[in-house]
Amino acid sequence: MSETASPLRRGRLLRIAAAFAVLLALIGYVVVQYVTGGGAPRCTVRTAPGGGGGPTYELSAEQAANAATISAVGTAHGMPERAVTIALATALQESGLRNIEHGDRDSLGLFQQRPSKGWGTTTQIRDPVYSSGKFYEHLAEVPGYSRLPLTMAAQRVQRSGFPQAYAKHEPEATLLSAALTGRAGGALTCESRTSEAAGNPAKFRRELVRAFGPDVLPKAGTALRAGTSLRAGAPAAREMSVPVPSTVGTDGGGAAQRGWELAHWAVARADGLRIEEVSYEGRVWRAAEPEKGWRASGAAKTRSAGLSGAGDVRIRLAR
Repeated sequence: MSETASPLRRGRLLRIAAAFAVLLALIGYVVVQYVTGGGAPRCTVRTAPGGGGGPTYELSAEQAANAATISAVGTAHGMPERAVTIALATALQESGLRNIEHGDRDSLGLFQQRPSKGWGTTTQIRDPVYSSGKFYEHLAEVPGYSRLPLTMAAQRVQRSGFPQAYAKHEPEATLLSAALTGRAGGALTCESRTSEAAGNPAKFRRELVRAFGPDVLPKAGTALRAGTSLRAGAPAAREMSVPVPSTVGTDGGGAAQRGWELAHWAVARADGLRIEEVSYEGRVWRAAEPEKGWRASGAAKTRSAGLSGAGDVRIRLAR
């Protein structure tokens, strides 16, 4: 018996081990799909735009859209890039940059904020603009937060049971914040789903204002060609120009940084808002050619200059 039983046991153990390995691989796949958004359109952030070397970070279009909202709300609140990095690292840990409707106890949304702890109603917390604003409001109350280690600054806001977990997201959050605040121009590219749905100019304008505030639109009386203004009541053109004021931001960035912030926001929101082209400073990104990233385009620069100023960000929605 012993001579025949041993090989049988070994075979059974091998089958169990193989099944366990398959199970682990399946679990790993499910986790990756859950965190990254599966087969959805992808976005890439590079430290060296234009295909050069250096670290890159890949995320789904859904994650990029949420990250862009977090960043835009931060700068709209006058917060520096470091605050945006802290917010992004926090959301990466709490939700994987996904606006989830579940969590520990009554936790919800990008930052897993709890209605029972006074963060707002369920509907409010599930609004990325609102939840981002509440995070920054609490962060601003932390003395010297910009000089604190990221983990400590995030923990002062979140009161998490696992405070050290925020630290592992700092490299990715740093890459994202550099791109989304506009400091790293041309660093973000995204794919977009092929769809027959047309872009909605009114929706684009509404989302732009919700993220950046009303000051993002042209002032009353600003000269723009007919059909290109984003002001309320203007014709609903598919090609629009977002003005870039020549002002200095909270981190000392000027018009170019603000322009890239707006351009990257549009690229990150391209899939949901049906944006097919974004151009700025003589460079253009096209949804139909995501693999080419931001490439030089003298024509794009000429069109922008002829429309409403050479520094404006040009947006073209799908027809």
